[in-house]
Amino acid sequence: MSERERRYRKLIERSKGVSRNLAIPVNRAKEFQLRALKRLLTKAKYTDFGRQYGFNEILASGKVYEAFKINVPSGDYSTMLPWWEKARTGKPDVSWPGKIEHFALSSGTSDGASKYIPVSQDMVKAIRRASMRQVLSIARTDMPKDHMTKHWLMIGGSTSLNYNGIYYAGDLSGITTSKIPPLFQRVSKPEPEIKASDDWQEKIERITHEAKNWDVSMVAGVPAWIQLLFKNIIDHYNLKNIHDLWPNLEVYIHGGVSIKPYKSGINALLGKPIKYFETYLASEGFIAFQNREKSNGGMRLLLRNGIFYEFVPFNSNNFDEHYQLKPNPEAYPIWEVEEDKEYALLISTCSGAWRYLIGDTIKFTNLKRKEIIITGRTKHFISLVGEHLSVDNMTEAVSQLAASLSEDFEEFTMAGTKVDTLFGHRWYIGTNNPDLVGQDLSARLDQHLQNLNDDYAVERVHALSKIEVEMIPIEWFLEWMRINGKEGSQHKFPRVMKGKIYENWQDFLAEKGIERSIPAQ
Repeated sequence: MSERERRYRKLIERSKGVSRNLAIPVNRAKEFQLRALKRLLTKAKYTDFGRQYGFNEILASGKVYEAFKINVPSGDYSTMLPWWEKARTGKPDVSWPGKIEHFALSSGTSDGASKYIPVSQDMVKAIRRASMRQVLSIARTDMPKDHMTKHWLMIGGSTSLNYNGIYYAGDLSGITTSKIPPLFQRVSKPEPEIKASDDWQEKIERITHEAKNWDVSMVAGVPAWIQLLFKNIIDHYNLKNIHDLWPNLEVYIHGGVSIKPYKSGINALLGKPIKYFETYLASEGFIAFQNREKSNGGMRLLLRNGIFYEFVPFNSNNFDEHYQLKPNPEAYPIWEVEEDKEYALLISTCSGAWRYLIGDTIKFTNLKRKEIIITGRTKHFISLVGEHLSVDNMTEAVSQLAASLSEDFEEFTMAGTKVDTLFGHRWYIGTNNPDLVGQDLSARLDQHLQNLNDDYAVERVHALSKIEVEMIPIEWFLEWMRINGKEGSQHKFPRVMKGKIYENWQDFLAEKGIERSIPAQ
């Protein structure tokens, strides 16, 4: 055994004690978040952004958060874009000290052009630190300790970044995976040359070819692509299930999209139960992770990891009819939030994002433990006539429909439509069962939605006049992603389609013989 391997095993053996030391007392949330804000402001006070918005004066005010909230405007990507464009020219000290050498390319889901999100060295360290904390929290479960020293398979973006002479750009997973500490490189799979590939089909084939040489105990990645990889490996080696090849597989770390539609399909590819842990790693930073098995999916918010959080009630007081953030929205710090209330998330980070609308909506499921769930995206929330459907509602309704039919519906999307002078919803649900393709399941899905959402039930009697469901082959979802250059890695299918993205989707389906609808917007 090499010295590096001995050091690694020793670290894992000590993980329970280390993990306890990393835990944050939940009753000190205010203290930790105020300290995080002061550190951010102190470090950035001599940047262009800090000078313009008076960070020095905010720090000297005596009421730092109150002054910060008054003096620094909230906004979204378009608000920060003029600052970040300066940073992309190589100018240092724009909204964070020093020169930004990495930018993460992000479109959230497949519904828009790429955004360039700055990733500072401080943020890389914060993400690495949070990743280690999650691994150590998993080590505290009843998972055999020797399994922690086996291989960890991470399916992320290409680590081959584009360099334009000023900065590197690529997937956040590629930026962070390329910086794995040497101590953990031995257990990290696939090999660096495979991680560097930006050809998804080639990457899948090479991982499948090498899979027989690995003893995988943990897997991480977006559910749709992990499921596809497992199927590919099982078919290639003519296995009954993935445990025939990887008997020590114990843990799946997932994120980016709800696991609910995929879970039964993934379980069908296993030979025994595994542990599922959710993670909330966005291009803007590592926000939360599930640190205990019995949390009902709740993820512990990271309170001292380079991010200060504010929570905007997701309602018409703060968002317009197109779900754009209104000027001067209500915003609350961690010590003023309520459980089971839907919030949009504002973050200020050690990469130079300030009061930035990340685009996700969340709820606190356990306020004492500071555990959250992601309920959807601000722009993937639909309310044409007051039905107020969130992605969480949509996912649950489709999951209930699938369960009632003893089927797996892993992919779906929907759009608002015009029906004469009223409105409707058109759904597209993917299935592997050819007997379901073309079937009309509108009434059944409609009933599930009405049971889940009272506002939706009311509007079905009034202005929401028509619900249509198109059952289509699931391969069409993957084909559309591939055609649009969104195959593999961290890409997710949009759950709500609008504008040009919906036009593109309808063009694609028209070639398959699916009739068009009239978009609501």
